[in-house]
Amino acid sequence: MSDEESDHEMADAELGSSDADQNDKTVDFGELKVSGKDDVAAGVAAGNIHLQSANAATLALPEGSKEAREQQERLLAAVEERRALRETAVPTNDADVRTALRAIAEPVTLFGEQQMERRARLRKIMATMDDEDDRKAALPGGAFEEEYEEAAPPKKELFYTEGPASLKQARLQTALFSLDRAASRLAGAKRKRESPDEDEEAERADTISLMKKVTNQSSEIADDRPSAACEFSPGGGTLATGAWSGLVKLWSVPACQKQLTIKAHEDRVTGIAWHPDPAQTPASVQLVTASADKTARLFSGEGKQLGTLQGHEGRLGRVAFHPMGRHVGTASFDETWRLWDVETCSCLLEQEGHSRSVYTVAFHPDGSLAASGGLDAIGRVWDMRTGRSIIALQGHVQGILTLDFSPNGYHVASGSEDHSCRIWDLRKRGCVYVLPAHNSLISQVRYDQNDGYYMLTAGFDGVSKLWSCRDHALLQTLAGHEGKVMGADICPDGSGTIATVSYDRTVKFWAPDTYEEPVNNEL
Repeated sequence: MSDEESDHEMADAELGSSDADQNDKTVDFGELKVSGKDDVAAGVAAGNIHLQSANAATLALPEGSKEAREQQERLLAAVEERRALRETAVPTNDADVRTALRAIAEPVTLFGEQQMERRARLRKIMATMDDEDDRKAALPGGAFEEEYEEAAPPKKELFYTEGPASLKQARLQTALFSLDRAASRLAGAKRKRESPDEDEEAERADTISLMKKVTNQSSEIADDRPSAACEFSPGGGTLATGAWSGLVKLWSVPACQKQLTIKAHEDRVTGIAWHPDPAQTPASVQLVTASADKTARLFSGEGKQLGTLQGHEGRLGRVAFHPMGRHVGTASFDETWRLWDVETCSCLLEQEGHSRSVYTVAFHPDGSLAASGGLDAIGRVWDMRTGRSIIALQGHVQGILTLDFSPNGYHVASGSEDHSCRIWDLRKRGCVYVLPAHNSLISQVRYDQNDGYYMLTAGFDGVSKLWSCRDHALLQTLAGHEGKVMGADICPDGSGTIATVSYDRTVKFWAPDTYEEPVNNEL
């Protein structure tokens, strides 16, 4: 016998031995030992192992378990839909989007549909397509996904939206006005810095020392319902408050005596602003109010309604007068802010740019810029002369509720639902300081509009705080309200008077306490 045949016989012997060992091997299932198929059959015959037959009855799930399973299935379907939407590539060019919709026999555009909405509709349709070939064939150029995967990131495109001739005229007026204001502001800053008769550091120190002495001076019931907003007149002699009852009330300063009550809206007042020109006659436009009824209204100093700004599709947030006095800005929950002509009550600009509701709008002291803050946690700075968004204020983790420009022209303060106040430098195009100012959301931020040496924040934790604008040190805490502080303002007359309105339905005046106890020199 050859060596090769001997090796084969030995391999067959080992294989046979292995099979025998495998058949004799005992398999343990807990305490039940199974040695083979015969033992399983014996266990079934003895009634120790139960096998469900095809005809066995199935019990229905309880109603609660059935609803829970259906809810789980719906949630899983929603997760899968979102995943499919994320993984579906669609064109960014609107012409390609229209071509793709036409190729799959869908309406090219719907009534009132914007470019982003059209692209989202195409993405949703494609995500529901089961056939990959149909999906690729529907898009321009065939295998679209591979093309876009290999392509470089798309370049940002600059596009313009056609506006009325009145908007062009307003932009021209704004440009001329802002150039004069900027030149005047810079000349004043240069004069103050170079004049030997003016000591800016000493003036700052005196102002900071004075604001550390601010205390509560008076308190009045402002309304039967919570007050949401307040603002001093340009001369500082009157305070206007707006409440959820729809009433606007004017108060004398500093006596805090009610002078006039205006039934401004049927729904709650959400914002209020004075005309920036203190020389306005009582019969002319002096006040603008915003409301949850989707309108803003213009009033004279005598309480007569002079116009209605109507066009927003959602309730309004804050409202502001442009420093020139000819235009008004309104923020709305329809995700836009609008610019209005005061004289004609017509809408000049409907500005998009936020992905969620816009709550606040503010204007630069020169009138050249506007800032808008939304519940998408992003603030945007807009050039009023060109309409471009020039800076995005990104850093807050929750919605921005209030914005204000510093009189120095390059700082912006924002207050947010994340309990913080951020200071932004327009020159550096970013955030330069974060104030963990309150234990709740910040409802108002205000700069001292005279010199900008200090600023005011108000929050839903029931207090307002004064801060130094140089080192952002806390100067004073204004505690006294029994509810959320919903609005606050600094009097522009330089006296240091501050007004706050609250959910507790009161209006309070605060001012530096300059009283000093006499020194007794007698022994």
